[in-house]
Amino acid sequence: MGKAARPRSLKENEARAVARTIRISPRKLNLVAELIRGKTASSALAELTFSKRRIAQTVKKVLQAAIANAENNHQLDVDRLFVAEAHVGKSLQMRRFHPRGRGRAAPVVKSFSHLTVVVREKAETAAKESA
Repeated sequence: MGKAARPRSLKENEARAVARTIRISPRKLNLVAELIRGKTASSALAELTFSKRRIAQTVKKVLQAAIANAENNHQLDVDRLFVAEAHVGKSLQMRRFHPRGRGRAAPVVKSFSHLTVVVREKAETAAKESA
């Protein structure tokens, strides 16, 4: 018996990869996600490889996972992939305290983030026109 299969939320020419609870604030992660939005998969990987930001390596892993999902699970052409979406969401917050003078304490909030990368295959006609 069991439940009926849930319909696929993405289109046929899309693949997705998600990283959850990444230890960085969403605001900082979004700066790196902006670098790759709308770029081809190969140029986005090159951009992340040479980025000086620490979190760029994690974003690169998620992008590589999305590309691998597109190739292996959905039989999409890797050379025609581009980053359709790269969105960042808030996750949990660890709350810590930092001791201050006169017996007081100051709160320290350590934020976590979610990252979702969606790659899409360009249409045949658009690929021929850009070449």
